[in-house]
Amino acid sequence: MPLWPWSQPKQKQEEEAVRELRELALTRAAADLGLSPGPEHPNVFGILMETGYPEAVASLVVFAEGSTSLYFSNGGGVIGAGEHASVRATLGAFFAETEAHLSAFTPPRSTPLPAPGRVRFYLRTFRGTLTAEADEQALGNMQHELSPVFHSGHAVVAAVREASDMGAS
Repeated sequence: MPLWPWSQPKQKQEEEAVRELRELALTRAAADLGLSPGPEHPNVFGILMETGYPEAVASLVVFAEGSTSLYFSNGGGVIGAGEHASVRATLGAFFAETEAHLSAFTPPRSTPLPAPGRVRFYLRTFRGTLTAEADEQALGNMQHELSPVFHSGHAVVAAVREASDMGAS
């Protein structure tokens, strides 16, 4: 007998929802969001920064119209964080860094989640999706060309956590 969605454990439902949100972020067209190339966003209209941990993958998803989410592959997260002015204030630097480092990204053959200790970026551009992956410690220690992108992404994560009280103890 099949399990109906409402009879599945809550965590399984959350994990499926997160997978669907990730797939949407990786496939949504700029036009669906009302976006087109402009001076502030000539190439990149969306960014996924995914960090692998032993327990799960944390995915920061940001679009140029302000949509911002932080969610976890094992379920849960924050959707709609871009409604907070403090979060929106961090987005410009994140997009500027990705635009400045565009040459470090290549088209993906597939869109896997990163392994623990790795960070994978997916850029949604007006010409297609690009990706890059690096060691989290190298990025954090400014030992990789994409370190500025990583640090500007973490400024967004910090703002999301603060705005959503995820950082509260």
